[in-house]
Amino acid sequence: LSAGEQVRGEVFVEGDLIRVYVVEVRRSNRGPQVIVSRTHPGLVKRLFELNVPEIESGLVEIKSIAREAGSRTKLAVCATEENIDPVGACVGPRGGRVGAVVEELGGEKMDIVVWSEDAAAFVASALSPADVLNVTLLPGAKACRVIVPDDQLSLAIGKEGQNARLAARLTGYKIDIKPASQATEA
Repeated sequence: LSAGEQVRGEVFVEGDLIRVYVVEVRRSNRGPQVIVSRTHPGLVKRLFELNVPEIESGLVEIKSIAREAGSRTKLAVCATEENIDPVGACVGPRGGRVGAVVEELGGEKMDIVVWSEDAAAFVASALSPADVLNVTLLPGAKACRVIVPDDQLSLAIGKEGQNARLAARLTGYKIDIKPASQATEA
């Protein structure tokens, strides 16, 4: 486990049991070399597969993951059947399922949102926990303009822009966030 693949602040000693994601297996002169990671988004996906039976069985599907290791992860999920709540399935009874994943990742924050084929609805849910008033998709580019209530602007952007950055990575859209007071002036 190289230093670049470890979450900043995590310290391991010999004998610790940890879960890692196998990124690559290389052949070298000294035999096979296994490259593992604790920062790869695939680790979050595999942890949810272990803890959420609905994901393992295919009733809930993970569509997209955006992660800043050690800080926050956004996960977009959808149900393959009509009467299943994908977010509720991932959270589990009393938060037990998501709690097990968070504990394994050392307290990393988790935002689980509903994935949608409608890009505007998906962008709005990706910016949670902030409330979104309007999402306007800009033609010709994979970009959008989002209007949020004035009191929700800092929540939508997040600490050091983290919420907006992760939402943009999760959706694949460039997101321009404006407060409602500026939107009516323009």
